Amino acid sequence: MDGFTAEEVFSNQTGYTFDDFILLPGYIDFTPEDVSLKTRISRNIELNLPLVSSPMDTVTEAEMAIALALEGGIGIIHCNNSVDVQVEHVKKVKRYNNGFISDPVVFSPEQTVEDVVNAAHPFSTFPITDTGRVGGKLLGIISDRETDFESPVTKLGDIMAPAQTTAPTGSNLEAVQSLLKQSGGRILPVVDEEGHLVSLVCKKDILSSREYPLATKHPVTQQLRVGAAINTRDYEARVDALVAAGVDLIVVDAAQGCSIYQLNAINYIRQMHGVSVDIVGGNVVTPTQAKMLIDAGVDGLRVGMGSGSICTTQEVCGVGCPQATAVYWLAKFAGTHGIPIMADGGISNSSKMIKALAIGASVVMMGSVFAGTDEAPGDPYYENGIKLKRYRGMGSLEAMKIRSGKRYFSDKATVKIPQGVSGAVAAKGSVHNLVARLVQSIKLGFQDIGTSSIDDVHYKNEEGHLRMRLRSVPAQLEGNVHDLHSFSR
Repeated sequence: MDGFTAEEVFSNQTGYTFDDFILLPGYIDFTPEDVSLKTRISRNIELNLPLVSSPMDTVTEAEMAIALALEGGIGIIHCNNSVDVQVEHVKKVKRYNNGFISDPVVFSPEQTVEDVVNAAHPFSTFPITDTGRVGGKLLGIISDRETDFESPVTKLGDIMAPAQTTAPTGSNLEAVQSLLKQSGGRILPVVDEEGHLVSLVCKKDILSSREYPLATKHPVTQQLRVGAAINTRDYEARVDALVAAGVDLIVVDAAQGCSIYQLNAINYIRQMHGVSVDIVGGNVVTPTQAKMLIDAGVDGLRVGMGSGSICTTQEVCGVGCPQATAVYWLAKFAGTHGIPIMADGGISNSSKMIKALAIGASVVMMGSVFAGTDEAPGDPYYENGIKLKRYRGMGSLEAMKIRSGKRYFSDKATVKIPQGVSGAVAAKGSVHNLVARLVQSIKLGFQDIGTSSIDDVHYKNEEGHLRMRLRSVPAQLEGNVHDLHSFSR
């Protein structure tokens, strides 16, 4: 047989990371376009792409989560903020391109043009109900066609247009699309038999579904999926508010996930909210840690400790595990329980993404890859003529000064010991363009190793058909660009 199996490689006393091994090629009888990257991030949530953005305050807020969900991945909104701010980010994702909007912005006839202007929402058309809320009697529609050139004190009831076309409760998106086409309007209210507003559908959402056919959506509401992180200390009010806002996935965010604090958080979520939301536990790097979280009821695991580009946990604490070794053994163990894992940390390019998926990860979580994109939080700036954006670890002193000390159990410590750094990355443009390049690279890699899907590569790995070899340091250097005076990519 060519090379060695993953079990043979990862069974010795040395821990390995992704650069330490290379996958051997397989037989090709399909094109890259035939490769499916459909996967699961948790027991009940499917993704069309295995890409997840890290819950870091310089990586994932609403804009990043929306962009990744549209492409087929998912974003995990950080918790280095107040409950209200994090909840608002979740609501922004749920309101965007989400088919049936269950909590649309609504006004009453007694409110004024000034109220619409001050609402500062990125919408131009709103329903009017007698109560100014969902569930009230639908009275009309207000849009910029009615409010333009009107006095700020003009009441909406005096200028609103009648809602000539509505959809009955229970209508599917196909029926709604037909009604929207007939009416020529921007929105279509969904009402019950007595004319009370139940939900709303926007024309742009219907059109956007064609532009993003792989979008990660809830199968019933058609809302974009979104995850949110919580820490293991003051989480109760945050969890309750996130679930009420419609969050799909809660990631219990801790640098070392095997603790009584994490078990208590998981237990609280399950007791208070049952199976209405999926839970990802972590971070873990050993099967012993994983077993505790699986027994506690998690739906997914986050794997990695100290392997991120801005994380110094291994350097400061001397604790962790080389990432490829951790991913392989955690995937092997969790797979027997039907629990998917996400490889979190040490994944900086498509080669490492392919290797992580090949040895058992179902998704890859990345911070540095998505940091610096237009959709990442923060404003770009220039340094020595290079356009940059801030990027910092959640264990950095900067982040700890806000809230993230709770992640490292150091929020009450007199002496703060950072387990991360603050820095900058080059600006990268839109995440939509970045994802397109990453996806095509992953598909090309899967084609080279002769696997047409993530399920397929997992099966071949388990059966010993996926082969690989370890690489010396010179071999690693040989596999990169070398012996050139200069080059461009």
